[in-house]
Amino acid sequence: MSTQPMRSTKQLLVNRRPAFGFSSWDWKLLIQIFWAFFKIGPVTFGGGYSVIPVIENVIVEKRQWLAKQEAADVLAITQSIPGAIAINSATFVGFKLARVPGAVAALLGILLPTLLIVLGLGVVYSQIQDNPKIEAAFKAIKATIVALIVYAGIKLWKSAVLDKTTLAAVVVTAALIIITNLNPIIIIIGGAALGILLVKMKEKLGMKVKLSREEEPGHDYKDYFWGDGI
Repeated sequence: MSTQPMRSTKQLLVNRRPAFGFSSWDWKLLIQIFWAFFKIGPVTFGGGYSVIPVIENVIVEKRQWLAKQEAADVLAITQSIPGAIAINSATFVGFKLARVPGAVAALLGILLPTLLIVLGLGVVYSQIQDNPKIEAAFKAIKATIVALIVYAGIKLWKSAVLDKTTLAAVVVTAALIIITNLNPIIIIIGGAALGILLVKMKEKLGMKVKLSREEEPGHDYKDYFWGDGI
């Protein structure tokens, strides 16, 4: 793990904010953003929630572009808006680091390897789709994706469930999803409204409002994922 001090997002934006005009862009940062997400693309099978731990590891632990809580907030936002989680997350992180050029660099980085792989598979898939070894490989990949999604859920749980109130919100939301056929957008909007209401009520009652989890000093996180170290 890198020993260089953690830099806040504000510091990065002050020191490296690209203005309009190619000559004023921080090309070194843009290339780093592109390359970081370019390496993420081909090693995150299944996309969606399986990409969350990979992105978090890169932007928090390796590159130290965002603090742990900032990354959790970004990932929460990108899951609550339409579109693919991987693309939303990459674009949002790129924008926080280098505004519009950073968003474009991250978007191209996350999309390009997948596009190339899909084009390559499209050419050969019709010839290998009935191969027993290929079918067995895809079954193993599906099982691995389940493990990655579970891991992503655990990581989000640690940053999102802060007290009894947030735990109750998780339980109620899970019950609504399982029992009813409500549109996920309605549930997300309802959760946001409920969160605002609960915070206001706690403030009026003089109760402590906990919006983030305090990390223990000196704790060393060890997260591993496919493609770690590339």
